[in-house]
Amino acid sequence: METQALDFPKIDAVLRANGTGEVTINGTSHPFQAEDEATVLREALRLITDTAAQLGRPVKVATTDPDGQGQIIVSPEGTVSEAVPVKSATRRQKNLVPDQSDPAVLEANPAPVGHVPAQVSTVSALAAAPVAEPVAPVTFASAAMSQEPTSVTETAATELATRRSQLKETTFLVSDPVVQPATQGVRGVMSRMGLRMAPSSSEIAEREDIRAVSQHWPGARTIAVVNRKGGANKTPTVAALAGVFARYGGGGVLAWDNNENQGTLGWRTEQGPHTSSVLDLLRDKERLLSPLAHNALLAQYVHHQTEDKYDVLRSDENDEGDHEIQADEVHSVHAVAAKYYRMIIMDSGNTARAANWRAMIGHTDQLVIPTTTMEDRAEAAKLTLQTLAARDEHSSMLAKNAVVIISQWKPEDGPEARRIAKGFEPLVRRVVTVPYDQALKAGKIRHSALKPATQRAWLAAAAAVAQGL
Repeated sequence: METQALDFPKIDAVLRANGTGEVTINGTSHPFQAEDEATVLREALRLITDTAAQLGRPVKVATTDPDGQGQIIVSPEGTVSEAVPVKSATRRQKNLVPDQSDPAVLEANPAPVGHVPAQVSTVSALAAAPVAEPVAPVTFASAAMSQEPTSVTETAATELATRRSQLKETTFLVSDPVVQPATQGVRGVMSRMGLRMAPSSSEIAEREDIRAVSQHWPGARTIAVVNRKGGANKTPTVAALAGVFARYGGGGVLAWDNNENQGTLGWRTEQGPHTSSVLDLLRDKERLLSPLAHNALLAQYVHHQTEDKYDVLRSDENDEGDHEIQADEVHSVHAVAAKYYRMIIMDSGNTARAANWRAMIGHTDQLVIPTTTMEDRAEAAKLTLQTLAARDEHSSMLAKNAVVIISQWKPEDGPEARRIAKGFEPLVRRVVTVPYDQALKAGKIRHSALKPATQRAWLAAAAAVAQGL
């Protein structure tokens, strides 16, 4: 008769999905760590087998793994079987079932071939029964289905890892969302009439651009709009990009006029109920950087654009002052801006050698080079790229990854815009052209006042910028 596994010694085995495990024998812990679960399982069963060999009999093991808890029996030879609890018979069963150990009963009812007496332990019965084909192992207990002492742990561990991998890679979620029906053009009209129509390629492209500008990034992102020539459309570009990003991305956008002294961003945007400028923010920077400061405090320093949902930090417009922004002041203002805003779009002056201009470039994540279809503005844009490419590694990467935005100066400048765009394409990451729009020439800049074609062009320009963030 096979030796029955006893409850002594008390053995607990734990297998974790992170490649660690532990075997505790009568309170003594034996931790394991390996690259995968398979190795941990092999090492754990090897230690338990050695313990059984020292005792000269099978041992019972309580197991815990990611699939649950159970019990296995490990023999001194390394054979693993699953422990099946033996239920005690009820009094009625005892009365109805003859005692198979009684010699008289045995003589009257000889046991058929392969029969196991009732008092023999379940483990012994399992050992005496014909061995079935092993099933796919999934836990400690699944190793009990194999007869080979050496291959049991390796096969169990390998198939366990394979199954876990399959479970992680399998999904019942639909990877591609259902495409919303068309909303534009004839297809949109048909969809609204009840005939569901797929969107056109142009509408799909627009949706992709909206998705690009709507995303948020971990940490503040800074965009610098630069051209060393005045009248190159820097300020309208800042206002147009800020409007697109804030409208679609849900606010949190600051347009900052980083001119050395007097810029024009304040002229082209709404003024709040005060006249504060960057100098006022600099004066109170310690207060704004305090852990106790809150977003509402910014309302007395920036000018909110009620329709386009972004804020404007104006440059000093005091004709009596002569303060020129320095590099350390740019760093201080940027620290405040990065605390409160997810995106900072910086307007700039015309001097690439100015201290505040250089400090701005140091904080920049994406460079935007605006120009019009006037030749001297385009040439200045090229020279600005050339200056940055030769300055340092960071500036050079910004120039290489820049987005050039070409705005038509006159309605008939379409061919000239295409000619300039073709010249810039080998020099930068993206080139976008914007059609002529009288709403950008003078007055306050509002996204809703632009023509539909102009709005679409600025959405494409903002999407090109977003792809570099």
